[in-house]
Amino acid sequence: MGFLDIANVTKAYGNTEVLHRVDISVQEGEFLVLVGPSGCGKSTLLNMIAGLEEITSGEISINDRVMNGVHPSRRNIAMVFQSYALYPNMTVGQNITFGLEMHGVPKAERDKAMADVASLLQIDHLLDRKPGQLSGGQRQRVAMGRALVRNPDVFLFDEPLSNLDAKLRVDMRTEIKKLHQKLKTTVVYVTHDQIEALTLSTRIAVMYNGYVQQLGTPQEIYDTPANVFVATFMGSPAMNIVPAKVVINGDDAYAEIEDSNGAKQQLKFNTNYLQEWNGKEILLGIRPEAITDSEGADRNATNVQHLTNTVGVTEPAGSDTFVTMTLSGKDVIARMRADVNIAPEQSFDFAINMDKAVAFDPQSEERIKP
Repeated sequence: MGFLDIANVTKAYGNTEVLHRVDISVQEGEFLVLVGPSGCGKSTLLNMIAGLEEITSGEISINDRVMNGVHPSRRNIAMVFQSYALYPNMTVGQNITFGLEMHGVPKAERDKAMADVASLLQIDHLLDRKPGQLSGGQRQRVAMGRALVRNPDVFLFDEPLSNLDAKLRVDMRTEIKKLHQKLKTTVVYVTHDQIEALTLSTRIAVMYNGYVQQLGTPQEIYDTPANVFVATFMGSPAMNIVPAKVVINGDDAYAEIEDSNGAKQQLKFNTNYLQEWNGKEILLGIRPEAITDSEGADRNATNVQHLTNTVGVTEPAGSDTFVTMTLSGKDVIARMRADVNIAPEQSFDFAINMDKAVAFDPQSEERIKP
């Protein structure tokens, strides 16, 4: 049992089921991120935890208390919305303490709680201002302050940074992470941004078409994706997915692919867990950073394979250079050092870290597990 338990939960509108048998157990103090494309069901699930949407079947409990049918105001949760949802006619201080006032908390307690939260979020100097006088980042801090002041069991964040510009998003992401590390609160956070998911979370639930595709730590999600959707959704640039044929030679297994000239080349897997796939087609998954030049290859890697291929496009990106080549008819992106000596149309010796390679069943698109 977790601090927040979502057990076999479904959601249907009429005969249309939009969430399918979701099972997630969140421990106290954990930071769970629900991530996925628009329409995958992540906000619907968050609203069901909050009590804003009814549960069709299954059970949600918080701190050993079943929440099915419990009014949102009695769940001891706090929600931070994408739109901030601040009262424009109230000052920052009044916005922060309004919920406490509605619950009959004495003024002295309200003022102390407001002062503590304002100091934590560094918005002491804004308490007498109206929301219309604040920047987007300041409004987001106020919305977070209103949630923090209540000391809830669970914090729910619904895409809270999507209205901010790119730099401010990065800054606020850092602030949210610092807050969580300091307060050790239980957080469920919805986003469509996979970088937010990877940087903020202790665990991630990747959602698509109303199903949880994979639940795991950021490293598990990134290194061992459960299927092709997770592999290509998480990571920027996305994982390269290349058609390949398995070739078994003695105790070794190889992925046979074609270079840009149509010539067959083989990349050896770390272990031979693909014996029964001999001669069959698979999808080979390799992250861009696992494809580089010889000098840039991971010094801790145990299985770096070399492949000579023609360079397609080079894209300098400040700290990195992205290089595109063709393998088995697919564009493949390599992530290299900024100062790598490489140019379009040249023949280049690519170093591929097969420690990081994963294989997928081309029919089910599920990862083939060792």
